[in-house]
Amino acid sequence: MSITIPKETFFFYKELTINNNRDWFNEHKTEFKALEAKVKSAYNYLGELISTHDQIEKIKVFRIYRDIRFSKNKLPYKTHFGGSFTRKKPELRGGYYLHIQPNNESFIATGFWEPNKEDLLRIRKEFEMDDSEMRDILNNKTFSETWGNFVGDELKTAPKGFDRDHPAIDLIRRKQYIFIKKYSDEAVLEPNFLESVNDDFKKIRPFFDYMSDVLTTNLNGESIL
Repeated sequence: MSITIPKETFFFYKELTINNNRDWFNEHKTEFKALEAKVKSAYNYLGELISTHDQIEKIKVFRIYRDIRFSKNKLPYKTHFGGSFTRKKPELRGGYYLHIQPNNESFIATGFWEPNKEDLLRIRKEFEMDDSEMRDILNNKTFSETWGNFVGDELKTAPKGFDRDHPAIDLIRRKQYIFIKKYSDEAVLEPNFLESVNDDFKKIRPFFDYMSDVLTTNLNGESIL
């Protein structure tokens, strides 16, 4: 039996958006905890689906409480559910993310949010040597129709030590290698939503396989594991 995202999720978060304060939340905390339990079951179910074609070592649904210590935004609560699915390290790289938010703000994301400086340099050096395999992945029709192109932060010019006129500078100057697909509220509430998400995640695999190969080898293609 398929598990779905409960429609009450959108109702609750629409109300929380209007009443984002501790008094209101404490009055509705029992309601939230019941809803959270259902949504966590949905994330765990999605994790089971992903595990049929990938190796997942950790599933994490993030807490509703915001860290406001260093933020100008002092609202205490997030107005969405977010959860990540971490692949088995060190041999498998990349990760999956599901974001559930009302008003057609839901999305899935995959890729590399904050690659460390060593990984980032290794990726850039690979593109400097040969970007053809990455281009083939991005230009594949099945892949591009689902995931489009990279999103995320990038430098305005070339990183230190790289030629700003290099043919692959559009890939080299990226700081993040992320793909995002958005969903409407109606799509999220469909009975087969999580199965559809899993199918979309399957299509990212050529990218993950490529990046895992790059990040577990040196510039000569020799394993560093």
